[in-house]
Amino acid sequence: MTLADLTPMFLLGLLGTGHCVGMCGPLVFAFPGRTGRFSAHLWYHAGRIVTYSLVGGLMGGIGTAMIRIAAGTGGDPLAWMARTQVLFSLAAAVFLLVFGLVRVGLIVEPPWLTLDDPQRIPAFGRLLSVAGKNKTQNQFFLGLALGLLPCGLSFAAFSRALATTGPLAGMAMLAAFGAGTLPGLLLIGMGAGGLARRFRRVSDVLSGMLMVGMAMALAVQGFTAALP
Repeated sequence: MTLADLTPMFLLGLLGTGHCVGMCGPLVFAFPGRTGRFSAHLWYHAGRIVTYSLVGGLMGGIGTAMIRIAAGTGGDPLAWMARTQVLFSLAAAVFLLVFGLVRVGLIVEPPWLTLDDPQRIPAFGRLLSVAGKNKTQNQFFLGLALGLLPCGLSFAAFSRALATTGPLAGMAMLAAFGAGTLPGLLLIGMGAGGLARRFRRVSDVLSGMLMVGMAMALAVQGFTAALP
């Protein structure tokens, strides 16, 4: 895992700020925003980034497990590992391509990626009760839960982590992505949502183009690895 791997993920989060206005903006205003404390925003986003990192680690772990299972089915373990890596790279490329085309506006976003209703999260009412107490640190737990909401942008990042085939690499990639989303969401939380909305279409197109570029890079990587 190098800076060249992490930088596109950070930029994906940064350029996705326009998308975050619609999906996460209302949640930021409703929860950490109502406390009136900047520290509440920091705790909330820390929880969200931890969730992203854990999911990234899980995706990378799944990739590792699948490669080991494939290697244990017989034949040349290195050949099986190479083939499985190619498969994951191409699968991640397909997901990134689809999400990228959605952001650019060439295809319609599936409805299940726009359902940002927190009530779908188990025990959300209890979490909301805890977060409502006069402790800004409680926003951390709310951020942990809301990091699991369906979001095309985060799902695209998760799919990229699958191709890392390593838990630590997956965690690093999603931490970089989460860090990229932080500046825009902090600005939204401090009342600069109008500025973000003004440039939403531009940021959507840029993030979509970045996803398509990442998809092409993964596809080239996969096909190159598949060649003898």
